[in-house]
Amino acid sequence: MDIDRASRLCFSPDYATARARFLDACRVFGIAVESHENPHRGPAGEVLATDAAWIGPRDARHVVAMISGTHGVEGFCGGGAQLDWLLSGGAAALPPRTAVLLVHAVNPFGWAWLSRTTEENVDLNRNWVDFSTPLPRNEGYDELAAHLVPAAIEGPAREAADAALAEWRRTRTLQQWLRAVSSGQYDHPHGLFFGGTGPTWARRTEEAIMDHHHLAARDTVTVLDMHTGLGPYGYGEPISHMPQGSEARERVMATWGESVTEPARGTSVSTIRRGLSAFGWRDRLGERCVFVTFEFGTRSVDEVIDSLRGDCWARRNGLDAGDPVQRRLRAAARRAFFPDSQDWNELVLARSRQVMRQAIAWAGARA
Repeated sequence: MDIDRASRLCFSPDYATARARFLDACRVFGIAVESHENPHRGPAGEVLATDAAWIGPRDARHVVAMISGTHGVEGFCGGGAQLDWLLSGGAAALPPRTAVLLVHAVNPFGWAWLSRTTEENVDLNRNWVDFSTPLPRNEGYDELAAHLVPAAIEGPAREAADAALAEWRRTRTLQQWLRAVSSGQYDHPHGLFFGGTGPTWARRTEEAIMDHHHLAARDTVTVLDMHTGLGPYGYGEPISHMPQGSEARERVMATWGESVTEPARGTSVSTIRRGLSAFGWRDRLGERCVFVTFEFGTRSVDEVIDSLRGDCWARRNGLDAGDPVQRRLRAAARRAFFPDSQDWNELVLARSRQVMRQAIAWAGARA
């Protein structure tokens, strides 16, 4: 399917449509899907679920997994890439002993409500820590917490909060700002990038999917986790947190080449962070697993963070699908993480086709 047509077919206006299209495509191609229903409902009362589709031999030695919706509203991008892979005939072109696992909407609550976080207001990509041990502290975030989520989203309280943030930033670099705000925190449940107090439903669902498909018994597992929000508009940056000097890092570089960036070396638009899904998958699957985040740029850093502040304010005040202020904030979050323009959609699909082809080719060469 040509990329122009795909860019108009594969990106959905909302979570419910995206899920229906994904399930329909799986039915058309005879692909079995396991559905994990979330205990909550969407803004229109719709069922929310994480759907996992296995394509290829059940005894495959090599698995390529693509995840969408880790950060809820960012699922438009990953869901579009997954649907495009199905509709473009990816299932018919797999190498021997190789399978693909598509995990659609791992955080369906966030996607449906146009929020980045789970029903617990947890950033799933900060939730993969050992909660039986002392949790990390983020002193930089502590300084900013009251200003990042002000008492009111507009008016004098918001203006005072913005002024305080601007003063804090005046003597810091962009990287210091991003580390303080986004590296993860575990002390402010209504704040940004909150890692939670225990494993979320979404994390437990991912763990169940890994176990159901016996991923720990495969020779290799290559994970592509699709994200949006940082970096140049429409470019999909492959971000690796694989340990320096490890076999996993060598595999990442062999698969995706010099476009790979690494926060540990300061080459990425992203910073070093806590509780990432990459660490959780590696802890569970070991050295057989490589995990790369593909980050597609959307808007400016300030616009993205501003949308997250609005999201947190709405979550703290109770989600209300009919409230006009919250509708405006939800729309802002959607714009910040899903530009939904023809040029951006085409850029995403071109890159996602390339990186999936590279991952499958690497696995196929070892089949």
